[in-house]
Order: sequence, then C-alpha cells, then structure tokens
Amino acid sequence: MSVVISLLRGVNLGSYQKINMEALRALYASIGLREAQSYIQSGNVVFRTERKDVDALARKIEDAIESKFGFRPPVVLRTAAELREVIAKNPFAKRTGIDHSKLLVSFLVSDPAAANRELVRKMKFDPEQLHVGSRHLYIYFPTGIGRTKLNTKMIEKTLHTTGTGRNWNSVLKLLEMAESLETS
Repeated sequence: MSVVISLLRGVNLGSYQKINMEALRALYASIGLREAQSYIQSGNVVFRTERKDVDALARKIEDAIESKFGFRPPVVLRTAAELREVIAKNPFAKRTGIDHSKLLVSFLVSDPAAANRELVRKMKFDPEQLHVGSRHLYIYFPTGIGRTKLNTKMIEKTLHTTGTGRNWNSVLKLLEMAESLETS
C-alpha cells in the first residue's frame, strides 16, 4: 500500500472555494482512501492507497470534491518517494544565506515539455530566483512573497500546465506525515 500526498489548488483562500478539512478527510475515506490526515487548511491530505494510477486517482478525487462541494480544484498527487526526491533536489539547500521561509515549491499537474521548461529557464525574475524541475518549480522570494512581481500565471501559460505552491516548511511537514504513515 502506497502513501500519497494530495495537494489541492486554490482552496480556502479567503472566502473562495471553502472546504472544511474534517469533511475533506471524510470524503477521502468515502472513496476508499485510508488513514487520511490533513495538514493546515489549504487542502493538504496524506493518505494510504492501493491504487497505482495516480492520474486516475487525481481525477477521482476531483470528481468527488466537485460532487460534494460544488467546485473542482486541480488535485496534484505525489508519492512519499517523489516528495523525498523534491526535497533532496532542492537547489537552494546548500546555499548560505537562504531563508527557507521564503522558499516555495510549486507542484505541477503535469510534466511540461522540455522546450517549455527551457523557455521559463531563460526568463528573468529578479530578485526572485526560479529553478524548473520536471514536475515542480522551486521559487525563492528573497524579499518575501507578498512583494513579488513574479507572474505565476505567465509561467504556467509558458509551461502549459498549472500547479499549486507550498512553502518549504509545509513540504517538510508533509513528508514527515507521509513517513510516519509509511512506518505505522
């Protein structure tokens, strides 16, 4: 049985697309996902599943959310192993002077074409720094995310995919939860 991390895009932002986490965990249980645990109010759920096709599973979760809550947020799934890899490949990990509270990982719904990734690599975002992975972006906001002029919609348009961002502390916490579930 695999442990999977589910990341919902754009839920509980102000009064927009509200989902109670207890109701979300119950919804996951209702579609056969086991031991669902949520983290904060932004639609992070760690669970066990026997399903191997994560794309089909993401669609099933999206369908269930739409049926229950009346809207359809994109759902990004990563296995615990994939999340470990994201953490291990952090290009900012060994750099001095990095404030990890200003680091965001955007988990992409799909793997963009190599040519599209290269177009984004050539873009300038000063003072922000962006590194493109296969299915995720690392974005460092040295002056804070609230002051950025970085246009994530433009990046997603160039990549031809959407994503959902999580700060570095949340990424680490989600892996901690996933590993705890793996060992229990």
